Amino acid sequence: MSEKNEKNVPDKHQPGDGIRSMKTSRVFRVVNFELYAKPNMVVMAIGLTAFIGCSAYIAYMRSEWADRGYYSTYTADGEETFKKRKSRWD
Repeated sequence: MSEKNEKNVPDKHQPGDGIRSMKTSRVFRVVNFELYAKPNMVVMAIGLTAFIGCSAYIAYMRSEWADRGYYSTYTADGEETFKKRKSRWD
Protein backbone atom coordinates (compact mmCIF):
# COMPACT_ATOMS: atom_id res chain seq x y z
CA MET A 1 0.00 0.00 0.00
CA SER A 2 2.90 2.38 0.60
CA GLU A 3 4.00 1.93 -3.03
CA LYS A 4 0.63 3.15 -4.24
CA ASN A 5 0.85 6.29 -2.10
CA GLU A 6 4.39 7.05 -3.26
CA LYS A 7 3.33 6.99 -6.93
CA ASN A 8 0.48 9.44 -6.32
CA VAL A 9 2.61 11.89 -4.37
CA PRO A 10 4.00 14.66 -6.59
CA ASP A 11 7.78 15.07 -6.80
CA LYS A 12 9.34 17.31 -4.20
CA HIS A 13 10.95 20.31 -5.85
CA GLN A 14 14.13 21.81 -4.55
CA PRO A 15 14.53 25.57 -4.13
CA GLY A 16 16.14 27.06 -7.22
CA ASP A 17 14.79 24.46 -9.65
CA GLY A 18 12.73 27.13 -11.35
CA ILE A 19 11.40 26.16 -14.77
CA ARG A 20 13.13 22.77 -14.63
CA SER A 21 10.42 21.55 -12.27
CA MET A 22 7.58 22.36 -14.69
CA LYS A 23 6.20 19.92 -17.24
CA THR A 24 7.18 21.12 -20.71
CA SER A 25 7.40 19.68 -24.20
CA ARG A 26 10.60 18.37 -25.76
CA VAL A 27 10.52 21.13 -28.36
CA PHE A 28 10.50 23.78 -25.62
CA ARG A 29 13.45 22.08 -23.93
CA VAL A 30 15.43 21.92 -27.18
CA VAL A 31 14.71 25.53 -28.12
CA ASN A 32 15.44 26.82 -24.60
CA PHE A 33 18.40 24.60 -23.79
CA GLU A 34 20.09 27.20 -21.56
CA LEU A 35 17.20 27.01 -19.10
CA TYR A 36 17.81 23.30 -18.46
CA ALA A 37 21.60 23.06 -18.67
CA LYS A 38 23.48 23.19 -15.40
CA PRO A 39 26.07 25.99 -15.20
CA ASN A 40 29.63 24.92 -15.97
CA MET A 41 32.04 27.18 -14.08
CA VAL A 42 35.13 26.05 -16.02
CA VAL A 43 33.63 26.92 -19.41
CA MET A 44 32.28 30.18 -18.00
CA ALA A 45 35.72 31.14 -16.64
CA ILE A 46 37.42 30.36 -19.96
CA GLY A 47 34.82 32.38 -21.90
CA LEU A 48 35.01 35.30 -19.51
CA THR A 49 38.81 35.32 -19.70
CA ALA A 50 38.72 35.24 -23.51
CA PHE A 51 36.14 38.05 -23.65
CA ILE A 52 38.10 40.27 -21.25
CA GLY A 53 41.33 39.53 -23.12
CA CYS A 54 39.82 40.49 -26.49
CA SER A 55 38.28 43.65 -25.06
CA ALA A 56 41.57 44.65 -23.44
CA TYR A 57 43.45 44.04 -26.71
CA ILE A 58 41.00 46.22 -28.67
CA ALA A 59 41.30 49.00 -26.06
CA TYR A 60 45.10 48.72 -26.14
CA MET A 61 45.23 48.95 -29.95
CA ARG A 62 42.89 51.95 -29.94
CA SER A 63 45.07 53.73 -27.39
CA GLU A 64 48.21 52.95 -29.42
CA TRP A 65 46.69 54.55 -32.51
CA ALA A 66 45.65 57.59 -30.47
CA ASP A 67 49.12 57.92 -28.89
CA ARG A 68 50.77 57.85 -32.32
CA GLY A 69 48.58 60.72 -33.49
CA TYR A 70 46.09 58.85 -35.66
CA TYR A 71 42.35 59.30 -35.61
CA SER A 72 39.57 57.39 -37.29
CA THR A 73 37.51 58.86 -40.10
CA TYR A 74 34.75 57.45 -42.25
CA THR A 75 34.65 57.76 -46.01
CA ALA A 76 31.50 58.35 -48.06
CA ASP A 77 31.34 54.57 -48.62
CA GLY A 78 31.15 53.99 -44.85
CA GLU A 79 34.67 52.55 -44.61
CA GLU A 80 36.72 53.43 -41.54
CA THR A 81 40.22 54.77 -42.20
CA PHE A 82 42.93 56.14 -39.94
CA LYS A 83 44.61 59.46 -40.70
CA LYS A 84 47.62 61.06 -39.10
CA ARG A 85 46.88 64.29 -37.25
CA LYS A 86 48.46 67.30 -38.88
CA SER A 87 49.25 70.60 -37.31
CA ARG A 88 47.94 73.79 -38.84
CA TRP A 89 51.51 75.07 -38.75
CA ASP A 90 52.80 72.36 -41.10
